[in-house]
Amino acid sequence: MELNKYIEHTLLKQDAKKEDFEKLYQEAIENKFFGVCINPAYVKDAAEHVQRYGVKVVTVIGFPLGANTTGVKVFETKKALSDGADEIDMVINVSKLKDKDYDYVINDIKSVKQACPNNKLKVILETDLLTKDEIGTACELCIKAGADLVKTSTGFVKGGVGAKAEDVKLMAETVKPHGLMVKASGGIRDREAAIEMINAGADRLGTSSGVKIVSD
Repeated sequence: MELNKYIEHTLLKQDAKKEDFEKLYQEAIENKFFGVCINPAYVKDAAEHVQRYGVKVVTVIGFPLGANTTGVKVFETKKALSDGADEIDMVINVSKLKDKDYDYVINDIKSVKQACPNNKLKVILETDLLTKDEIGTACELCIKAGADLVKTSTGFVKGGVGAKAEDVKLMAETVKPHGLMVKASGGIRDREAAIEMINAGADRLGTSSGVKIVSD
């Protein structure tokens, strides 16, 4: 199993420094990872470093709470694309989902997708905060809104587990018949965990432990 092709090598730490990003880029290039996932302020820098080597640039929108207004998410998306982003990972509005304001959630996702019609859009569900029914509902809303992938987690929920195989399986069973893919992210720190997520239905892995995973 070529795990490197699943991995979006991730650095979203608030206190990351220039040398941390340079290390990330070099590791992604050397290991031929699918992509790097970084905050919007570093998209242009990442694109200049990795795209020539076939490594995709992925960035996060409305991160990590998902509570930005739709207009702000759209602006962030357009700016990220103009800076060179290949794919967009937006955070769902968890509060609106829990309040069953489904029209809001659909419009939020659909508006961001309209801002990136030619680029993959992943929607981060933040599964640590959701019941199984809410995960299923969120996936159905993502299908209706035209998303390309659903993603488990930001990795920023205090005390959260992150990606769980049972959640990935549920997500995959819900969205894959409709042509969407699944990204597992959060807490994937070794080869065993990575393979477990792939076997559960993950098409992508978001992790800061990519080098360890492919080296194990």
